Amino acid sequence: MFFKYLPACLLAGAILASTCRVEAQTETDAILMNKSQFCSGFLYSHSAWDEYWEGTLKRNNLNLGTVTTQSVLYMATYGITDNLNIMAGAPYVWTHASAGTLHGMKGVQDISANIKWRGVNHAFNQKSKLALYAIGGFSTPLQNYVIDFLPLSIGLGSTTFTGRLMADYKYKRWFTTLWGAYTYRNNVKLDRPDYFDTHNHNSNEVKMPNVSTFQLKAGYRGRYLIAEASLTRMHTIGGFDITRNNMPFPSNQMNASVVGAGVKYTLKQHTNLSFIGNVGYTFNGLRINDHYFLESRNVGKATTFSGGIFYAFYTQKTARAAHKDNMHQQ
Repeated sequence: MFFKYLPACLLAGAILASTCRVEAQTETDAILMNKSQFCSGFLYSHSAWDEYWEGTLKRNNLNLGTVTTQSVLYMATYGITDNLNIMAGAPYVWTHASAGTLHGMKGVQDISANIKWRGVNHAFNQKSKLALYAIGGFSTPLQNYVIDFLPLSIGLGSTTFTGRLMADYKYKRWFTTLWGAYTYRNNVKLDRPDYFDTHNHNSNEVKMPNVSTFQLKAGYRGRYLIAEASLTRMHTIGGFDITRNNMPFPSNQMNASVVGAGVKYTLKQHTNLSFIGNVGYTFNGLRINDHYFLESRNVGKATTFSGGIFYAFYTQKTARAAHKDNMHQQ
């Protein structure tokens, strides 16, 4: 099992701070469980920001102070075959603002499920290998939590469907992974009869813009140690800016650029047990000739830390014997 920096860790960098799901082996890395191998564990995440972008204007808010989102995630992955994995997880999330009168919220957020298929696993020689993956995902709220209380809501309350394509190239112990994803988000309903975004709506239903996400990462993938650095870009396709001195809204355009680093270590004496740690930082894109490229918009300037522990084992003894020389080598 390994870690990822999404489907929703970018939202921890977002002004809504819905949850930070920095996960173990899941839909955004090129690691697979072997056939009949089961891995599960817990991951704690802490994300905080005291500045955010209101549109493209970076500012703070003395009525909020520092907004903190914490979560504990349980997740599990199972290898149906060596090339096909299923995975699921759900976090408990709680939020807090250090200033002002707004109270934090807490509760179980969204359950997610993914299926990951490795369609190509081609070795050019004994040193290099190219693998191609297709991943499908689904998430939906586990309870009717309040979504119209950003940035302290625990989530956006939308049922989502995600398609992802990923390529992974490995040379000896070094690797580069690139993936792109498109997420469709169902509309959500507010606990009030009407609302105003850019104009008045005599309805409680909010049309949610879809999201595209891309990530490039590179690092070292050994038998017991994996270390990586990543650059992730989230872009909301549509939506609108937070209006001046107003609260954020679920259908805001939320664009974010995040740099991150992570490490996983598997115990040599007890290879069933592994530990992971991650850090991520939301920044305002790249400045080129007085213009920002991949700028962040309507999100918090968040720093996120996470750490977790995971345990893997085979559900069939014959499968363990067949794969014991290949664990952590895919």
